[in-house]
Amino acid sequence: MAKNKTRRKTKKLNQQHLTLNAAIGIVGVLLLGFIYSFSQNASYTGVPIKVKFPENNSPQKLAADFYDDNRLHDVKVEVLNGCGIKGVAGKTAEFLRLQHQLNVVRADNADNHNYAKTIIINRREKVEAMKLICKSFGVPIESMRHEPDESLDVDATIIIGKDINTFSEVFAYISSVN
Repeated sequence: MAKNKTRRKTKKLNQQHLTLNAAIGIVGVLLLGFIYSFSQNASYTGVPIKVKFPENNSPQKLAADFYDDNRLHDVKVEVLNGCGIKGVAGKTAEFLRLQHQLNVVRADNADNHNYAKTIIINRREKVEAMKLICKSFGVPIESMRHEPDESLDVDATIIIGKDINTFSEVFAYISSVN
């Protein structure tokens, strides 16, 4: 009986040693794989990259210089979508900001989408501002409506009508932007 007990104990120890030896063997194989991988990465030189910086003898521009070159005019404009084409007010606002440096403070929907013609409304008596807006749409200043409204805090209101395609520069920009 004592012999039987000793045999079971020895068999159990042998199984534990076998499991432990197998685990050590697996870890050893993994370690060898990592060492091999590291040696391959450490010895890999790759493709040499040559960097050549451009010769630039002109002085660098400061942010203030960029601001002065692209300064927004002191003209506050609101653009309203009166034609129902999705996003036309936002795209027109972007056009006026980027192409003509106008300060578009609001782009939204008009009270309805049944405007047949685009309307430019003068809200303040700023002649230079009105010239800039009319120039951006390619219309004579005489075609602008005069409806002063100091409560709006804008110099002009532009209501985009269904005739937006007749303003070639604006329409070309709107069509090109997705």
